[in-house]
Amino acid sequence: MRFGIALPQFGPATPEAMARAARQAEELGFDDVWVADHVVVPDGVPYPPSFLLEALTTLAFVAAVTERVRLGTSVLVLPLRHPLVLAKQLATIERLSRGRLILGAGAGWLEGELAAFGVPMGERGARAEEAIDALRACWSSAPASFAGPTLAFSGLKVQPLPEHPIPIWYGGHGEAALRRAVRKADGWQGAFLAPDALPAITGRLRQDRPESSFTLSMRTNVDGLDGDLDGLRRDLDGYAGAGIQHVLSSPAQRDLDGWLRSVEALWKTFEESR
Repeated sequence: MRFGIALPQFGPATPEAMARAARQAEELGFDDVWVADHVVVPDGVPYPPSFLLEALTTLAFVAAVTERVRLGTSVLVLPLRHPLVLAKQLATIERLSRGRLILGAGAGWLEGELAAFGVPMGERGARAEEAIDALRACWSSAPASFAGPTLAFSGLKVQPLPEHPIPIWYGGHGEAALRRAVRKADGWQGAFLAPDALPAITGRLRQDRPESSFTLSMRTNVDGLDGDLDGLRRDLDGYAGAGIQHVLSSPAQRDLDGWLRSVEALWKTFEESR
């Protein structure tokens, strides 16, 4: 099993803290570091926090201060971004990081945020699927052409092309999200599911995508200082039994010292479960 850790976008979100957290993750041995994605948060919404460093800008910064650890989005809300701009941004990060990018992608869930970008809730899944097709078109050739329900272009050079394929892990555990993961992605990322809820999902995904390169990932929200680490150990055993290949967690600490100590405790727990 491979292990990832979230980066402190919510806090302590300073350049020094972000660089130290990313380097710590790399030095400890984490396989990858992850950023969440929200662009706007409607006033009065209790979650997510409105202070959040922008996902792709943060990954570009982290790419420059690390060498080995992979860089992931968990998950990027595809309908919030124009696919042509996004294709160039992601290919640029892939190039500058020398192939370390993982695109965790999804349709989004925050209705007010989607509405601010003119995306109806009922269309968000189709928009996400169209975006994946457009991204792959842009990354496969220059010039590129594409025709979809809301986007069409032909003869456009969206360069640089990625030097290595950018894996796409589709997020979500609804029926439509699982179908899109199978049809369009290179992996699946679930979030906050109990191990006993997973066999039905992972069994279905494996039936349609048996290749081991189709990664099954699970995100948890266990903190290394205040969380139930014994419970996490039991969950890791359950995840492994359900075929999960990758797990990431996100500390809840909001000061740098607490964050770093939480990450150390999580890494020790992950290591013990190998």
